[in-house]
Amino acid sequence: MSKFLEVTNLNVTFPTEDGDVHASNEVTYSVGLGETLAIVGESGSGKSVSNLAVMGLHNPARTKITGSAILNLPEGPVDLISASTETVRRLRGKAMSMIFQDPMSALHPFFSIGDQIAEAWHLYNKGSKQDGIKKAIEMLELVGIPDPSSRVHDFPHQFSGGMRQRAMIAMALVNNPSLLIADEPTTALDVTVQSQILSLLKDLQRELNMAIILITHDLGVVAEVADRICVMYGGRIVEDGTVDDIFYRPEHPYTLGLLNSVPRISSGESHRLRAIPGQPPSLISLPSGCAFQPRCEYSSKVSSGACNTSVPSLSDKGSGHLSRCHLDTVDLNNLVKDKA
Repeated sequence: MSKFLEVTNLNVTFPTEDGDVHASNEVTYSVGLGETLAIVGESGSGKSVSNLAVMGLHNPARTKITGSAILNLPEGPVDLISASTETVRRLRGKAMSMIFQDPMSALHPFFSIGDQIAEAWHLYNKGSKQDGIKKAIEMLELVGIPDPSSRVHDFPHQFSGGMRQRAMIAMALVNNPSLLIADEPTTALDVTVQSQILSLLKDLQRELNMAIILITHDLGVVAEVADRICVMYGGRIVEDGTVDDIFYRPEHPYTLGLLNSVPRISSGESHRLRAIPGQPPSLISLPSGCAFQPRCEYSSKVSSGACNTSVPSLSDKGSGHLSRCHLDTVDLNNLVKDKA
């Protein structure tokens, strides 16, 4: 699968009075057209920050960004990090688009849903106000809003949470982008609506051949829709693999911890959930070695104390399955079996 977006060694730093916040460190990933890449991790792990940098939505006066994010457009590649603000603005909403976490705060309360979708369409298309509303009705129908010709005149507060999320998706897709970044698109929605939103995204992806980056902390969501998964911790990617790799052959202790903390329906057996001990690290003062070392139950098994002194590299464990851990695959698997 050809790579539509290629992010390489992306670093996002916020200078503060207390020191530099290293929100994203050497983040590297790619996603192809028709593919869904899920980025998972605890709050503060750098998931959203990295993708806001790709979208060019950080304040350049308050943010240091290095690395590259190449968008391979038909007319040629564009590096979204080094490109001018105007170049990225022309691509945003057209070649790439984003669904934000909270549609109630992302949608303007004083304008109707139809006017907001029409405004996004008018940025890249010529037409009358009526043409814009007609397009908005078409998009609302596409995302499954009932009676779109009537609801197009409603305001955000008149929509339910799930309908507002659908309206956000309609706005994001009104100009047929090739890349869609969905930041926690099912947060605060009940499970039935979550399933509907996820099914909608998959259907639209098949119809439009989009590349989708799904930012989430919900592994259940990931299992349902993703093709590949990047696990982030402390601003770094600690594991990268297919859905089967991550769920059935995890190579990093943090990934194991995430999986162990997910409730499972078992065959009549009762299992206590195993929480990951401790707290995520401060991004101002990251540990000198592996960022996960203070919370890792296997770090003492690594010889010479490497976990305390050196940051492990993101190495290939086989077939493109990457992991950032000093333990090798055999050692980790044996330790997990012994613990079980």
